[in-house]
Amino acid sequence: MQFLLAFVVVVPLLGAAAALLPAPPGLKGRNPDQAVLRHGVTVTGAVLLAALVLAAGFDHDHPSKMQATTDISWIPALDVRIHLGTDGISLPLLVLTALLTFLCALYSYFKLPAGPSPKAFVALVLLLESGTLATFAVLDLLLFFLAFEMVLIPMYFLIARWGGDRKQPAAWKFILYTLLGSVIMLLGLLLVGLKSGTFDMVALATDNGRGLTSSVQVIAVLAIGIGLAVKTPMWPLHSWLPDAHTAAPTVGSVLLAGVMLKMGTYGFVRILLPVAPDGMQTFAPYLAAFAVVGIIYGSLACLALARPGAKGDLKRLIAYSSVGHMGFVLLGIATMTPTGVNGALFANIAHGLITGLLFFLVGAVKDRYGTADLDTLSGATGAALYGRAPRLGGLLAFAAVASLGLPGLAGFWGEMLTLFGAFDPADGLSRPAFLTFMSIGALGTLLTAAYMLVVVRRVCMGEKPEQSQAVADIQSYELAAWTPLAALTVLAGLWPAVLLGLTDPAVQKLLAGGKS
Repeated sequence: MQFLLAFVVVVPLLGAAAALLPAPPGLKGRNPDQAVLRHGVTVTGAVLLAALVLAAGFDHDHPSKMQATTDISWIPALDVRIHLGTDGISLPLLVLTALLTFLCALYSYFKLPAGPSPKAFVALVLLLESGTLATFAVLDLLLFFLAFEMVLIPMYFLIARWGGDRKQPAAWKFILYTLLGSVIMLLGLLLVGLKSGTFDMVALATDNGRGLTSSVQVIAVLAIGIGLAVKTPMWPLHSWLPDAHTAAPTVGSVLLAGVMLKMGTYGFVRILLPVAPDGMQTFAPYLAAFAVVGIIYGSLACLALARPGAKGDLKRLIAYSSVGHMGFVLLGIATMTPTGVNGALFANIAHGLITGLLFFLVGAVKDRYGTADLDTLSGATGAALYGRAPRLGGLLAFAAVASLGLPGLAGFWGEMLTLFGAFDPADGLSRPAFLTFMSIGALGTLLTAAYMLVVVRRVCMGEKPEQSQAVADIQSYELAAWTPLAALTVLAGLWPAVLLGLTDPAVQKLLAGGKS
């Protein structure tokens, strides 16, 4: 188990370096580009297989226990250690990251985005995977920061070199926002480590803030929270996200929405809730307020983009929907209750599956029509995907109703548990305030349903024009890349205990100060 977790984190990094080397003569295939793309599929497939074996070997009877741990001294002077481990909170995120990266590599093998060297593309995707997996596996504050930052450069280049229109400004906006937030976060992490005498996240969680004064906790939550909020992204620190998604290639958008946004919310749960509970309680009402504003703001922005004549970009609309969905995650965390935090973690995974699928589908629609502009897509009679490409239209409608939280699909449980958590927040938090936040969040679910149904009506419905251009339906490689996401969306919706059985004991222990 120790070897498997280290394998999952390190192999993508080694694979990124190997991708830049010349392909051995016997493995070149038809050309070197094909060889390096096959290398990407092989490495990400091996990582996914290792992650699945790790999940199968995980002690499901004790998900609150940190398992597959490695603890090696790295910088003795600062007591910084190479400390890895996984529990019921991080394991689903590790598997989700490995799955989405493999599906992106498989999709790119057949549909490589236009840009420079495929070698650089594969190396950047693998480097991004290694940094994301490390973020969810490390248990040292400084290692967490290094892994947290490791993903910025590959995502910057994926947007700047393989993106679409206005890719350079979008890439610069992404890197500047996230770097400035990270500088502030580093100061907070150093404050916690130096004041408590350790950077070990397990020791800090067990101490449950007893080694830190209330004022230190408040400052730490403010500093670390800003850095995490930028990556989440929380309103009003979200403005880099729509530009980044609009400009990014399809696989870049899938990884950004499906994996990278989870790093911010994971930091709130893994670091701030157990390490600085007093500081979190001080800021919880403000975090909840920003969260529900983000829910309404994201939904209204999507409605504005979806209306006829707005020239709204479909990728941009899905990006704004992520602001609303991540608002539910933040609201669940702000309740500081097991119900709310479990809902936040469930919504994290559901968002990764559903929004990853949506960006794959929107990318496919853009490839077929040459645009993601809603007015151009709908035209006079509607894009009529049901008539032109029925399987593609049906899957797009499925992803849309999953995103709006239809009962029986994965999106429902996270939002419901989050609202239940807000109905009865933790002791010390104002219940009237959180009841107000719950009501606003519930309104957000109605707005989400409204804009998603408008998108389905405009893109999928309408009479097929007699002289319509032929549109290819789902190809075999697309079916292979998208089917796992659709299947898991149904599985998580019908059998939520698969996830909640992992997260609940770990969350209970986390909120109880390390006591099971």
